[in-house]
Amino acid sequence: MTISVVVLFLATIFLAYANGANDNFKGVATLFGSKVISYKVAITWATITTFAGSMCAIFLAQTLIKNFSGKGLVPDAIVGSPTFLLAVVLGAGLTVMLATITGFPISTTHGLTGALVGGGFAAVGAQVNFSMLWTSFFFPLLASPLLAVALGVIAYALAYQLRRKSGVTKEVCVCVGETTQIIALTEPASILAFQKVVMPDIVIANAEACTQQYNGKMWGFNVQKLINAGHFLSAGSVSFARGLNDTPKLAGLLLVIQALNIRWGILAISVGMAVGGLLNARKVAETMSRRITSLSPGQGFVSNLVTALMVIFASRLGMPVSTTHVACGSLFGIGMITRQADLQVVKQIVLSWVLTLPIAAILSGVTYLLFS
Repeated sequence: MTISVVVLFLATIFLAYANGANDNFKGVATLFGSKVISYKVAITWATITTFAGSMCAIFLAQTLIKNFSGKGLVPDAIVGSPTFLLAVVLGAGLTVMLATITGFPISTTHGLTGALVGGGFAAVGAQVNFSMLWTSFFFPLLASPLLAVALGVIAYALAYQLRRKSGVTKEVCVCVGETTQIIALTEPASILAFQKVVMPDIVIANAEACTQQYNGKMWGFNVQKLINAGHFLSAGSVSFARGLNDTPKLAGLLLVIQALNIRWGILAISVGMAVGGLLNARKVAETMSRRITSLSPGQGFVSNLVTALMVIFASRLGMPVSTTHVACGSLFGIGMITRQADLQVVKQIVLSWVLTLPIAAILSGVTYLLFS
């Protein structure tokens, strides 16, 4: 095994680590955000289900593996060049890691696309197949978040009507706590003194102040327990779908390494993604879970269901949609209906998406020029 192959393999594992750090928590963000489970349980569940999806990618996502090897986008002679692949991997990996450190949930798919374009343009200039770029890469990436917003709105509206017709109600809770107040005391010498006093604090509130609970039965089961179970399973399905859709994109970069079987490559990438999520996902977790919109367990379940169905369907068609774009789109769609979406945070996330492609393209192009 040559030094160039070893360097390329290690760079791809770095990209897998960055992908896991930025993406692994996105499937379970609604579980953590709606206070169904703790962060530790959430990231463990995400790691297990993402790894399962990665393993299934060996059999179910062959089209994506071919698309992200670069074949058809640039001439075959460049696709087989370790310099080109190293530029793509480092350009995408550095971009995703930068976003992870700053807490922005960006798309590894978007980063890879930009890196393929930047490295390809630096290598062959105008010979990059821009028509394939639009049909196979840009169109799915642009359309998927818009479709996710629409489906999020429709799915939540249908779920809301189903809940009303089934006689399931939301419980209003009473929040009991303590608040510290500073009060003035008059001393005998007419000098004011101040003292801290702890006072009881009681607030009648809904989901925004307390954890929301659903009251009622469906099919003989407690609705709240049914929703929590469905929410947990739907979060796992999103993480599974993400592993299924993202792993072959990274594995495609290893197709030119003849010394490494693609199945062993997928296994190595899966481990890298798992480690990245376990060690470096906290900042992105906070953004996805709490900053886009406040969530109830029912809303989180609907969002996950939309995300999982879209990503799994796209994976079977070989369309490189972004789990990040789809998940954020469905959350934003629900936040629009509930009027809880933080538009300022949404604008910042969209801006990070816009910047992902040019940053990855520049880093990849510069890397190619340096190493060539």
